[in-house]
Amino acid sequence: MRPMNAEQREIAARSAAAIALSAAAVAAAWLWLPPALLGATPDMATADRLAYALKADLPVFLWLGGCLRAVASIRFRSDADRPGAAYGSPSARLAVPAAVLQNSLEQTVLAVGAHLVLATVLRGEEMILLPVLVALYLAGRVFFALGYARGAAARAFGMALTGASTIAAFGVALVLMGLGR
Repeated sequence: MRPMNAEQREIAARSAAAIALSAAAVAAAWLWLPPALLGATPDMATADRLAYALKADLPVFLWLGGCLRAVASIRFRSDADRPGAAYGSPSARLAVPAAVLQNSLEQTVLAVGAHLVLATVLRGEEMILLPVLVALYLAGRVFFALGYARGAAARAFGMALTGASTIAAFGVALVLMGLGR
């Protein structure tokens, strides 16, 4: 195995920091965040939990809509980009917003799916995890978008924060399903 270069070490370090932050946020929410503060109640039926998850994911969809709006706005104002992606490469002005949109779409599908699966196995007050996972997702997307133009190391924290929160949701769901929920 080849040793990592400087950029790979920076990516690994920033990713590790994002994973640690995700783990700390999930643990803190589980242990100390009052469930009633965000509307999680002990008597939530499955339909209530799914509705809670979808409501919690509204900011995720708003982020995606904002990314789409940014790309559409650039396309509308750019003669080079207006014909669409099928007719040529994006201009320098459109390339980063289009890449952020594409990645955000992919991450949104995974995150919302993970949140819905998790909502089926959590019990009432445990639902407090979902708004925390959404907050981590959003923070990750912001850091990813802000760092994108500066390279892989600059966007690594955001990418890992987004991914770690989704992986955590799938992981918790798998453990709970393994325990019979």
